[in-house]
Amino acid sequence: MTPVSASPSHRAVCHALSIAGVDPSGGAGVLADVKAMSALGAYACGVVAALTAQNTKGVTGIFPVSPAFVRQQIDTLFDDVAIDAVKIGMLGQVPVIETVAEAMAAYKPAHLVVDPVMIAKSGDALLEDHAVGALREALLPLATMLTPNLPEAGVLLNERPVETVREMRRVAERLREKMGTHGHRWVLVKGGHLPGDAAIDLLHDGDVMLELAAPRFGTRNTHGTGCTLSSALAALLPQSGDVPEATRAAKAYLTEALKNADRLQVGSGHGPLHHFHRWW
Repeated sequence: MTPVSASPSHRAVCHALSIAGVDPSGGAGVLADVKAMSALGAYACGVVAALTAQNTKGVTGIFPVSPAFVRQQIDTLFDDVAIDAVKIGMLGQVPVIETVAEAMAAYKPAHLVVDPVMIAKSGDALLEDHAVGALREALLPLATMLTPNLPEAGVLLNERPVETVREMRRVAERLREKMGTHGHRWVLVKGGHLPGDAAIDLLHDGDVMLELAAPRFGTRNTHGTGCTLSSALAALLPQSGDVPEATRAAKAYLTEALKNADRLQVGSGHGPLHHFHRWW
């Protein structure tokens, strides 16, 4: 199939796609991605790459989607809808990772945000151990932005998670090197696991290293923070055209969603962010 091509500047609304798993509680995965993209002015599409039985307390089951059907979803969508940005989240298994990578290599979306989802907020594994290599080798070279948290960054580099902002800088440089030299690519290393009053992320393109800080809030409702940030980036990058500007806006949106999370009362575990805090 030949992808539909149309510049987002010729449309009133850009089109963003999430390829990820489904969290039935709506706090993470495709459902959370659609909320964040919609809240930030993008028309959101979703390709289901995995099914989970999940709530705010944990994951009780994972059911894979066949690679052939994942590819069919992608092909059918790109045949009809001009996709401006793609966010990739939970893929779970090697065959699905390889299938999604082949599709992205074929369709070449202008913005490809890869969130290397490995562990749920509850601590449950969402990526098979032996699938890390496929993620590293097949998807990282295609990404225009990579958004790992500190444990994920450590796994991608076969290292322990970093413990200081200084170590984060070295990790950002090494991850950026693994993304290759073709085109302008960025890595956003998320420092939310570090202690302190501020959540510090590092944005690096191989040349510029920007430190982005935001206040922390005393809430346990942090389910889906990584999904929300990466999907916010997918929504904002086509609208902005400037990666640092879009990243600052995405982080500001996430900060407000966390600040307002306790206004929601969903479940008894780690509840969701408030994606629609501006309207509700």
